[in-house]
Amino acid sequence: MRIAYLDCFSGISGDMFLGALVDAGVPPQLLEKTVAALDIGARLEISRVNRSGITATKVDVYAHGEKDLPREVYWEQKHSHLGDSHEHGPSQPHEHVELREHNYAQGREENPQTGAHSPHEHGRGLKEICEIIRKAAIGENAKKTAIAIFEALGAAEAKIHNSDKEKIHFHEVGAVDAMVDIVCAAVGAEALGVDEIICSPLNVGGGTVKCAHGTFPVPAPATLELLAGAPVYSSGIQAELVTPTGAAIVKTLAKRFASFPPMRIEKAGYGAGSRDFPGHANVVRLTLGDAQPEPEATTSQETITVLEANLDDLNPQVFGYVMDRLLEEGALDALGMPVQMKKNRPGMLLSVLCRPEDAAKLTHLLFTETSTLGVRRRDEQRQVLNRKWVTVATTWGDVRLKVASMNGTITNYAPEYEDCRRIAAEHHVPLKSVMQEAMQKYLASRR
Repeated sequence: MRIAYLDCFSGISGDMFLGALVDAGVPPQLLEKTVAALDIGARLEISRVNRSGITATKVDVYAHGEKDLPREVYWEQKHSHLGDSHEHGPSQPHEHVELREHNYAQGREENPQTGAHSPHEHGRGLKEICEIIRKAAIGENAKKTAIAIFEALGAAEAKIHNSDKEKIHFHEVGAVDAMVDIVCAAVGAEALGVDEIICSPLNVGGGTVKCAHGTFPVPAPATLELLAGAPVYSSGIQAELVTPTGAAIVKTLAKRFASFPPMRIEKAGYGAGSRDFPGHANVVRLTLGDAQPEPEATTSQETITVLEANLDDLNPQVFGYVMDRLLEEGALDALGMPVQMKKNRPGMLLSVLCRPEDAAKLTHLLFTETSTLGVRRRDEQRQVLNRKWVTVATTWGDVRLKVASMNGTITNYAPEYEDCRRIAAEHHVPLKSVMQEAMQKYLASRR
């Protein structure tokens, strides 16, 4: 199976994806032909640039003679020309929203460099945009994909603005930029000839970004809505790395999110973003190749959180209660270790292992149930054997066994204590007898 892996270590935008497509082998003429088929007053400019040592393809969209700019650059130029007091135009009957880099607008849109009004000020609704795509001389599958991307984008914007997606309007320049990015993305992705596109976790950036409606946190609200269910993180770069259009493209084209898959690499392409960050390659990478069978893992790696607190003035009865509560609330493990504390006082070191998503809840439990004034927290990596549950039938009832293996060979197995304890109590038999028979039944089943 032929696959493509989209590595978004510096986020993704529409133009970055187009650059990666071209760099990976999609003919530039195909994208230029696609733009011409839309007949919306746009053209492409394709060049080679360097981003922190990586040579990549840069695709710029020109709409009515205006070059697309990063959102914050566009609004800084606009504000410097018009003044912040003119940031918002008059109220409009439809919600005008931003699709890609600088597309938020209300009222008349002006060129930040010349002050001239765009030749089309009314904006385009989602229905009109979809109709333009349907009439374009491109493949039917690409049309369906492009419309699906636009509808995902419109639905996200409508939810953020508490409106219907049919009422969402995009100002002319913004709509042209987004149409070019989205339709070319659909056509180019089809031209790759892959069976599946897989995407990495997305680096969304950080800080804030200026838009027509004001200053928003990164990720922007529409981007965050589109990325629901996707794995994201921030490397600390204070900039918007994933744009709404980039998020919509990934949401529609990517079949799943994963780390780099096993594959026989054929080629890779790099698409450049507009900004050049010192020491950080602002590119998206698209790797093509044939999928390979997943190797049988000897162990798996996972991130866990370790919580610790020193206790020297806690009633021992409360300590036991807290240990039980921690396990009931989802802790993977909890242990206490005698320690000698300051002023030669004997105390206990309470350590809790948990999933990162449970750390806040369990920290709150430690503060409310113990006398500690501080909880230490750190994330660690742990290797774990592959595990599965096997059920065996004993004389007194079913018992589960946890079976661990490495390289396909079983290394450890043990009956579940709680199952054995319950059966022993219900049938008034020794606990060790239940555990021994469970082990014997399991070993017999393997012969």
